Amino acid sequence: MKFSLWIGAGQPWDEILSVAAHAERTGWDGIWSADHFMPFMGSPDGPIHECWSLLAALSATVPRVRIGSIVAGNTYRNPAVLLKQAVTVDHISGGRVVLGLGAGWQENEHLAYGLEYSTVKGRADRLDEACEVISRLLANERASFSGAHYQLNDAPLSPRPVQARIPLLIGGGGEQRTMRTAARFADEWNVWGTPDLLRSKNAVLNRHCEDLRRDPAAIKRSTNTLLCISEDESFLASMRTRDFGRPMLIGTPSEVIDTVADYEAAGVHELLIADFTMTDPAAKRASLDVFIEQVAPTFR
Repeated sequence: MKFSLWIGAGQPWDEILSVAAHAERTGWDGIWSADHFMPFMGSPDGPIHECWSLLAALSATVPRVRIGSIVAGNTYRNPAVLLKQAVTVDHISGGRVVLGLGAGWQENEHLAYGLEYSTVKGRADRLDEACEVISRLLANERASFSGAHYQLNDAPLSPRPVQARIPLLIGGGGEQRTMRTAARFADEWNVWGTPDLLRSKNAVLNRHCEDLRRDPAAIKRSTNTLLCISEDESFLASMRTRDFGRPMLIGTPSEVIDTVADYEAAGVHELLIADFTMTDPAAKRASLDVFIEQVAPTFR
């Protein structure tokens, strides 16, 4: 099982770089950043850095770990342009990038920046076409495509990626459209959820794969969680009563090991720890160290 850090892009650049370097030095497997122009938690007026600029900078300064978007909003960029960005980051990183892509969901960003939001169906249709565009460009020296939303006209992809194929991760849990898109195109798939939800969603993804005659084992599965790990029972008791709106690994190291084991049994290959609730830098590093030193070795 892989363990990666999802770094909130609203932090100062110095802290983003520092905690990413700390994660790399201490044995984490990946660094991920969300693709938003406005925060998706807290005040909409808060600061947020642009995802692919961050990934390019981290690729040049943090060695070894995988670098990925979790996930790029398809409505924000033409998919061929997005792939060119990802290939550039792949070269900067020496072949470590993962292109995470989703349909786009944060309506206030679209309204504020004049981006077409469309309907759920419209965004799902665009995601399907975007994956087709990206897949054709990755598979061919030149590619053409005529869709309702995107077109390629004998388009080249040069330079080619450093990797034989940049992994395409599809994010989202929509069972009828998004997960079918993942079954058709994805190398990896991601969704927020508890172990029980992941068990259910993985079964749905497997059924789509079987329907499309694709081997379900060809798609790696990942999920995201917040983290509260401590030996201080009074502190844990106060945290257990709070609702952070997202799944959270909470407890002593032994309790967290039990929950991670549930994720592994549910078919999760990679666990992304989001640092959004870790506001104190020193406490954040201490929690990350406890996790990577006392929890992760059980699953490696």
